[in-house]
Order: sequence, then structure tokens, then C-alpha cells
Amino acid sequence: METIRQILGLLSYFILPAIIVGFPLYGLIKKVPVFEAFVEGAKDGFSVAVKIIPYLVAILFAIGMFRASGAMDFMADVLRPVLALVGFPSEVLPMAIVRPLTGSGSAGIVVDMINQFGEDSIFVKMAATMFGSTETTFYVVAVYFGAVNIKKTRHAVPAGLIADFSAMLIAVWVVRLLFG
Repeated sequence: METIRQILGLLSYFILPAIIVGFPLYGLIKKVPVFEAFVEGAKDGFSVAVKIIPYLVAILFAIGMFRASGAMDFMADVLRPVLALVGFPSEVLPMAIVRPLTGSGSAGIVVDMINQFGEDSIFVKMAATMFGSTETTFYVVAVYFGAVNIKKTRHAVPAGLIADFSAMLIAVWVVRLLFG
């Protein structure tokens, strides 16, 4: 097991440089005008960024109001008995609520938890694992679907929330398994 960790640690040093060099090199081999394609993609990215600003502002405003009103703390207190049945600590519930909405808001939750519980806390480890294993489902739907004018999301939201919910439960269980 230790040998595998050492090999993966060594390989991790080369992954980013390989990507940075590999993609342009592949483009040159395929005779793609790499710089021109990069500039065109950057232009498209800027126009998408301008389109998504209203959605982003609305989501961040709603999250700020939800946290500032005390509704998140109230919800954690009310759901504590239910969460205990599946072994989900109510201390990480704010992360579970905010993560599907916004990445920066959930990063702020992790920082708040570090300040409250300490960086070595099991709750912080659970929240950090949730941060890395879940998606900002509502953000993705609102921003990216809105950017390309998709009005009917069909099964995207339920599928994303089921994946998020599953990943959050598994994150809690795996952290408990590894860190007790």
C-alpha cells in the first residue's frame, strides 16, 4: 500500500505539466492553429461570463439572506434527530445545504467550520470531503443552462441532487471510517 502511495505521489508531480504541454502538442500534431483556437475560446468564455452574472448575483444574494436570517441554524436544530438516524452530524448540515447552490458559499462554510472546530476536526474533514465530491447542482443548472437558454431542465436537477445527497452521505461515512 505504501509503494502505491509513493508511486502516485511521484506521478502527481508530472500530471499538470503533462496536461499543459500535452494539449498544445496534440493540437500541433493534428495541425490545429493552437493559439488562434485558444483566443477564440477565451472570447467565447468572456461572453458566457457576461451572460451568467445575473444568475450568479441572484444565487449569492439568496444564500447570504438564508445564512444571515438564521434559517440555516434553525434547520440544523430541527433536523438533528432525523440526521442522527443515518449518522449525519448536524454540524455539517450547513455544508450539505449550501454546496448544491454555490461553490464559493460552500468554501466559506468550510472556512467558518475551520474557525469554529479547528482544521483537524472530523466535521471539517467531512465538509471538505463533501466539497470535493459533490457538485453545485443549482448553480450549474441556473448558470450554464441559462447561458445556453435551456428552459426545461427535465431530470437534471433531481439527478444532480440524488448524486449530491449520495456523495454527502458517503463522505460522512468514509471520513468516519478513516478518521473515526
